[in-house]
Amino acid sequence: MFGGLRERLQAARNRLSSSIGAAVAPPAAEPVVAPAASAPAAHPAEPVKNAAPSFVDKVKVLVLERELIVSEKNIADALSELEMTLLESDVALPVTDAIIVNVRKNLVGKHRKIGESVDAMVVNALKLALLDVLGKGFDLNEYIASHPHPVKILFTGVNGTGKTTSVAKIGSYLHKQGFTVVIGAGDTYRAGAIEQIAVHAGRIGIKVIQHKEGADPSAVLFDTVQYAISHKIDVVLADTAGRFHNKSNLMNQLDKIKRVMKPDLVIYVDEAVAGNDAVIRAAEFDRTVGADAIVLTKADMDSRGGAAISIAHTIGKPLMFLGVGQGYDDIIPFDPAGVVDELLDGAD
Repeated sequence: MFGGLRERLQAARNRLSSSIGAAVAPPAAEPVVAPAASAPAAHPAEPVKNAAPSFVDKVKVLVLERELIVSEKNIADALSELEMTLLESDVALPVTDAIIVNVRKNLVGKHRKIGESVDAMVVNALKLALLDVLGKGFDLNEYIASHPHPVKILFTGVNGTGKTTSVAKIGSYLHKQGFTVVIGAGDTYRAGAIEQIAVHAGRIGIKVIQHKEGADPSAVLFDTVQYAISHKIDVVLADTAGRFHNKSNLMNQLDKIKRVMKPDLVIYVDEAVAGNDAVIRAAEFDRTVGADAIVLTKADMDSRGGAAISIAHTIGKPLMFLGVGQGYDDIIPFDPAGVVDELLDGAD
């Protein structure tokens, strides 16, 4: 994941390190002067050339011999390049601004201690900035374990973003974690949607509650919750029809589902490859319906990585899972620290 963004951030990291390193470049070597001879030599000595500092000498001075206080001037150009790198990677402008502010705060006025690597300073500043915008993620296992059962989870999103498949993947994940799960086939509008979720549920060994096509989705999901209560099921996963954020009638239907089902969590699903469009749609969904966490599909296909970086910070809601393939196991809990390590190539 994030191959393109990782390469761009590596380049930005190197630029920042070089900019700071240039501020502490060692002074020019003093000319070496031969001592005066006490007596004429039998043969004239060869003239001594001024010795330029070697690469090793420069590194020693840079890393071991000098203390540095980083100034705004040292990193201004590099920060401008970092800003362009983030924007070109589909990182939303407010998120880019937040990252730049954090990197600047973590570097300007920073004392590089004697013996401390400049690159380590830069990596730490970038890590702190990225972790700040990514947030803490959402541990679904912990939430389910600490809340009354059944935990009712409603999935919303835009047509064609992989919402129904994500419901099945998360059902499979929770089943393997030891939780009992029932799925509600609340997408009663799309042709074949009921059959699709039923096929998924059959493959992963999970019960599905369904009505006929065109039925009231609120009734389907009410029945699903009642089944979970009577059978002491741990988790209800409620699928819904994909909704465009600008279709008021569909959004109103989703609001009715919420009133009837009373979900504990509302999860918004969108594609990582949608970039800033996903960020805008998520913000609109959150304003009109509300969302507690985000699932991003097709994260393995997103070379830019901007949506994953932007979406949690922009709407103030955590990422829960990343979809990374077509199989039922191809979904991973979102780990901010792991993502940052990947983006910075495992740097310490």
